Amino acid sequence: MRIGEFKNDQAGARYRAVYEQTLADLWPGPRTALDIPTSFGTTRVYRTGPPTGEPIVLLPGSGGNALMWHRYVEVLARHRPVLAVDTIGEPGASVQTTPLADGRDGAAWLNELLAALEVTAGHAVGCSYGGWLALNHQIHRPGRIASLTLVDSAGFADPGRRFYAWMIAGGLAAMAPRQLRPGLARLVGNSAILESGLMGLVRVSMGFRRALPPARVLSDEELRSLRVPALFLLGERSALHDSREVAERLGRLVPSARAEIVPGTGHALPTDRPALVAERILETAGR
Repeated sequence: MRIGEFKNDQAGARYRAVYEQTLADLWPGPRTALDIPTSFGTTRVYRTGPPTGEPIVLLPGSGGNALMWHRYVEVLARHRPVLAVDTIGEPGASVQTTPLADGRDGAAWLNELLAALEVTAGHAVGCSYGGWLALNHQIHRPGRIASLTLVDSAGFADPGRRFYAWMIAGGLAAMAPRQLRPGLARLVGNSAILESGLMGLVRVSMGFRRALPPARVLSDEELRSLRVPALFLLGERSALHDSREVAERLGRLVPSARAEIVPGTGHALPTDRPALVAERILETAGR
C-alpha cells in the first residue's frame, strides 16, 4: 500500500505556493491553522467561528481540501465553530505517513482527529468521498458525532462509466478559456468548474499521487447501524448513483435518516446550490 504524496519536491513546492495564495485570496475572515498529529500522519485543520459550542466538521470530496468550503465558512461560522479539514492523503496541507487500507482505517483516522480536537458531539458534513469517510466513522467509531449531513455521498454505487465520463468532461471543460466555461458547465453538468479561484489549485494538484482506498459500497447491515440524525442531500442528476434508488434504500434501512433529492442538481451539489446546502447543514446541526 502507498501513501498520498507529491511526485517530487518541485511538485510539492509548486503546490504549496499556490495553496497558500489561494487560501489567502479565498478564505473569509480570521482562521486558526492547526496541525494535528495522528497515527496516519499530520492533519491540517482550519478553525473559525465562535470559541465555544459543538463544531461543524467539514470533510471535502476526493481530490479536494478545506478550501472547497470557502463559500460556506462565513455563513456557518455565524452560528457554530467550524473545523474545515484537509483530509489525510488528499492534496492539501496534511502530510500522510501511513497508508489507509479501508473504511475502518478512515474511521480510525477521523476518530483520532476528533479526539485531539476534543470534539464530543460535533456535526459532520461530508461531500462525496468525505461523506463516505463520515459514514464509516459513524459505523465503526460512533460517539463523537451528533449529526451527519452527507452531500451526494459516495458509498452507494461503484463508480461506473457515466461517473468517469463526467469527471473527464469536467476536467477538459475546466481547461477551456474562462468565457467558455459557463456554457460548458451547463453542457457537462459540473458547476465546480466555475470556481475560478480554485482552478489554479486543481491544476497543480496533478503533481500529487493520491493513494486512498476506494469508496466501497456500504452494506445493508452497516447502514442499519446508523443511529444519529442524518440528512442525505442527493443530486437529482448525480453521475455517481441513481439518487432515487439511494433515497429508497435509506428509507428502508435507516430510520434516523432523511433523504432529499435536490431538483436540477448533479454530483457538484455544493456548487450547484450552495445556499440550500448551507441552510440544510445548519438545520441538521440545530443551528
